[in-house]
Amino acid sequence: MQRIKWGLLAALLSITGLWVMADTFRPQPFTYFSFRGSFVQYTGVVAIALMSLAMLLALRPRWLEPKLDGLDKMYRLHKWLGLTALGFSVVHWWFAQGSKWMVRWGWLERPARGRSGEHVATGLQAWFGEQRGFAESIGEWAFYAVVVLLILALVRRFPYHWFAKTHKLLAIAFLVLVYHAVVLTRFEYWSQPVGGVLAVLMAGGVVAAALALGGRIGAGRKVRGVIDGLTYYPELRVLETSVRLDAGWPGHAAGQFAFVTSTRREGAHPYTIASAWKPEDPHVVFITKALGDHTARLREILKPGMPITVEGPYGCFSFASDAPRQIWVGAGIGITPFVARLKDLASTPGPKAIDLFHPTTDYEADAIDKLKADAAAAGVTLHVLVSARDGHLNGEQIRAAVPEWRDASVWFCGPAGFGQALRADLESAGLNKGRFHQELFQLR
Repeated sequence: MQRIKWGLLAALLSITGLWVMADTFRPQPFTYFSFRGSFVQYTGVVAIALMSLAMLLALRPRWLEPKLDGLDKMYRLHKWLGLTALGFSVVHWWFAQGSKWMVRWGWLERPARGRSGEHVATGLQAWFGEQRGFAESIGEWAFYAVVVLLILALVRRFPYHWFAKTHKLLAIAFLVLVYHAVVLTRFEYWSQPVGGVLAVLMAGGVVAAALALGGRIGAGRKVRGVIDGLTYYPELRVLETSVRLDAGWPGHAAGQFAFVTSTRREGAHPYTIASAWKPEDPHVVFITKALGDHTARLREILKPGMPITVEGPYGCFSFASDAPRQIWVGAGIGITPFVARLKDLASTPGPKAIDLFHPTTDYEADAIDKLKADAAAAGVTLHVLVSARDGHLNGEQIRAAVPEWRDASVWFCGPAGFGQALRADLESAGLNKGRFHQELFQLR
């Protein structure tokens, strides 16, 4: 999470610093309208720059994953870049439109225009001037569209397949806003560093928008496969799906995930891979729980022999650590990456002592028996906690079960709030802050 915060702050400060090199927050003479002119430019530049960065992250760039500690963190940064851009856009809109309303209401007096000796624009600058009215109009409507689309993206109850389709429309709105920004950004900015950086970012964003609209994101990492096994655990409402992959899958590490497309209507959904990779047996296993409208229907949708598309692998939940022991916490369906790692360790035992805590509200004997067998084969100490019987897992229980907990690195996958509370508990008791690793369970 620290990398996300620093990434967002670095982007914001860098863009602000470049803008300050070209303009000022204290124009002379300093009046409401002189400040408004500069501030509208500043908020517009920051908003379109952050939107461009968010568009670039939507491409899932492979080289950036390790630097941000995985695609889950990258998408969280993508989300916060979008929300921050929205905040700047709202302020930008208010100063641009609200000031006109306040003049109309008699709260402000419009300054005089058209002073003698004023610079006369020619060439490209003149053409930009001719486009101003149209650019302002469509930019305003694109802003309204972005507000609606981002609100829908934040509503958890909004079905995922509709989220995927409507979120794609943001690429169209972004292209409109790029035109708006190019025309309305002060012409002198383009000869300054802020203009050069802005042009590069918007050009990259335009390419990203085109790839998104053409369905080309992740195209080079997609492999076809066929479902060859389905196991359902009714008590857990969990479906285990085995997929035989065609040639082209590069292999995966335990803890990674993939985007899986079973129907065009639903599009791609991210699922953690619950199996070790063996090139001689090109299979991947996904374990999904009925948590939403799509996953609740998977049992009826998926059939043996059904073709699907798998894109990936993604993620940096790698279990790599210099700590002498590890503590794993797989809450509910968050057990999935640990299942994959158990299967890895069964064939290649690791040197570390490992304790795996699996808190769950539901108990399915067959599934727990499989987990116990995998833990035994891997040499991992398993702690199964059923909420109704054992209460909710907390830091105190972990410290009691693992006296050497201060020497361990902790790996958590499960509900975000639970992970944050557990991290705070353990760190306040003395765990090194760099040793708590959390998979961000929700990419949306």
